[in-house]
This record gives sequence, structure tokens and C-alpha cells, in this order.
Amino acid sequence: MKILKLSSQGLPQSWISLEAAVLHYAAGDVRWEIGSPVAVFRGGHNARTGRQSVIEVNSIIGTKGVPRINPFLLRPGLTNGKLFARDRHVCAYCGGRFAADVLTREHIVPIAQGGRDHWMNVVTACRTCNHQKANRTPEQAHMPLLYTPYVPTLWEDFILRNRRILSDQMDFLMAHLPSGSRLHD
Repeated sequence: MKILKLSSQGLPQSWISLEAAVLHYAAGDVRWEIGSPVAVFRGGHNARTGRQSVIEVNSIIGTKGVPRINPFLLRPGLTNGKLFARDRHVCAYCGGRFAADVLTREHIVPIAQGGRDHWMNVVTACRTCNHQKANRTPEQAHMPLLYTPYVPTLWEDFILRNRRILSDQMDFLMAHLPSGSRLHD
């Protein structure tokens, strides 16, 4: 289980472990929290009061401090898993929905023709369509794209990079997606 760590302004920073979240709570770095409690950690007893220390961790925490980098300037890393999720496991040429093990990263402008490996030049394709298109552009292969590629936003990237998102975390992230996002379903 991962905790969604946000900046104090509410921008996603990272997915962190429960243990890392406890450290933020113990250090007094948690400025606010939303979502549901997901774990309770119990510590020692206070010698003077006899009370046991307890830290309840919520699924989404906002931490103190201002990020040193502007998260909107970050380009999400391109992986096949994120690409297939962005494209909903749908082949950009035949429109079929496939399991990840039958899908490929397909370069719209092939690398052999000077294309680059970045979000705006790749789509999901089944092996059959990828083989049929070969080292040609969609126009050269007479295989028009059924959808256009795009660079995921910060919010989409946080959804694409975690497979086990709790429902309250997903609700929070989905509320910030652009209206045209393919992740809306």
C-alpha cells in the first residue's frame, strides 16, 4: 500500500511507503491529511503520563515545505506500462483491446526515419499491426491512427505509475484530470 504525498499546496509529490509516512507524522511534517485512515502505528508509553504514542496514517497527506522544482515542468517518464494504460490497452490501428503481453510500443514516425522515443511519437499497437506497419509512417502504410498521442499531465502520471490506488486516492486524482483525459471512464 502506498500513501499519496502532496505538497502543502496540494500538488502530487510522490507515492511513499507507510513507514515513510510515519516518519513525516513523527517529524511534524504533515500539514494536513485527507482520505481514509489506512493504518495505525503504536509506539511506547510516556513515562510521565503513561499514555501510549499512536500515529494514525491517512491515505493522502500534505506535507510542509515548498517543492524545489516545478512539478508542471516535469515530463513523465515513458514506460510501456504507462503507455498501455494511457491508451487503455487499445491498439491505435485496429482498435482492438489487448492484454499487455500482446501489445507493443509503436513509433508513429519510425526511429529508422528519424522519429524519437517520446510520448507524442508513440502509441499502443498490437503485435500484428506493429508488424504490418513496419518502418513506415501511418500514411505510408495506409494505416490511419484511431486516436492521437498526448503527454500525460502530472495528475495522470500519478495514476499511471501506481497499480494499486485506493478509492479515495483515485477520487482525489481523478478530480484534477483535464476533461479530455482518456483516463476518464
